Amino acid sequence: MLTKVSTNVAQIARTDAGLASTLRVSVMRLARRLRNERPAEDDLTPNQLAVLGTLSRCGAMTIGELAGAEKVQPPSMTRIVNCLVDEQLLQRRPHPRDKRLVVVSLTDEARAVIRESRRRKEAWLNQRLSELTAAERRILRDAAPLLERLSQA
Repeated sequence: MLTKVSTNVAQIARTDAGLASTLRVSVMRLARRLRNERPAEDDLTPNQLAVLGTLSRCGAMTIGELAGAEKVQPPSMTRIVNCLVDEQLLQRRPHPRDKRLVVVSLTDEARAVIRESRRRKEAWLNQRLSELTAAERRILRDAAPLLERLSQA
């Protein structure tokens, strides 16, 4: 069955339109599967987790910078930040040069949440990768920078 699915996917992906369709579906399924690798007691939304991840990668940011990075409107980001502050996962402080702005950063508790979330997701993905052949893992290694570039476009 899996071989038949792989063969069908390879046939569809022969054209650029087919490749786009196949990548869309595959990336969405993989993202959904990775999102499911979180503790049942974790009540953070995907948007809240994304904000924590962005701050982890980029460091402290203003709400406007964070909204731009996450491709949402500032009022939406303000609501997300307020919830995360209430959960003691983010802290606010005045901007060092512009006192009208606020900078948000991670708390130690947020860093622990991020570490555990990443650990679970990477463990699941490492297990799936170990089921692939060395040649298949090489293909994914070569494709990873391209997928990252597409995600940043």
